[in-house]
Amino acid sequence: MSAYPQLGKTAKERLAALFPLRREDLGADAQLSKKGMAFTTEAYTVEGLGHLCIMRMNAMLGLMKMETVVLSATEKDLPLFNLDWVGVMGRETQMAELYDTQLEPLSEDALSAFARLRDRDVELPDYSSGKAHWYDDILYPCSYAKTGKGLTQKLNRAAQDYLACYLELAAAAPACDVETKKAKVESFAQTLFRQGGPAVDQVTKLFGEETARRLILRHMYGI
Repeated sequence: MSAYPQLGKTAKERLAALFPLRREDLGADAQLSKKGMAFTTEAYTVEGLGHLCIMRMNAMLGLMKMETVVLSATEKDLPLFNLDWVGVMGRETQMAELYDTQLEPLSEDALSAFARLRDRDVELPDYSSGKAHWYDDILYPCSYAKTGKGLTQKLNRAAQDYLACYLELAAAAPACDVETKKAKVESFAQTLFRQGGPAVDQVTKLFGEETARRLILRHMYGI
């Protein structure tokens, strides 16, 4: 469990088979560390789709690890897609979240496909922060959030299958109005930064608001 699940590597490889990828130069923001927490960030323009960000965090001498993959579709009318994996002293949490940043509702067929993946692991413990969030109303119920020990294989399979299902949609989806779609993604990202949360607050505390704004808005969501 100590190793990252390599979701970012898989996302890059699968995306590159469908769309041209152009890596962005993040300068000093690509490698940041302070107070025992190290962040590594990659960002890509995905031509014909939108923006990809891969962020990894290592803390507590490797006892805590995090890998986040964010796909922000701005050229096709798809949900904002977020994969989050966290490993802390043997316990893993895997989330595959779909947010409604769309111009038109997601099709029932697509919703059903994701729901089948969610329900396949119905016996696994659900993960919940126990708090209400500003984005609850736009988080699709077919999203996935599970946690536990000894679940590496099942959690990784779920993340991989959610990614495959999303990319199948991306390959078939028609182009949309880019400026209108970008505005929807920007509204999500700006609200996330403004409202804060554990990850946003931690990055801001460690590196300051200016760096946090670049990491969250520009690098993570392509704003």
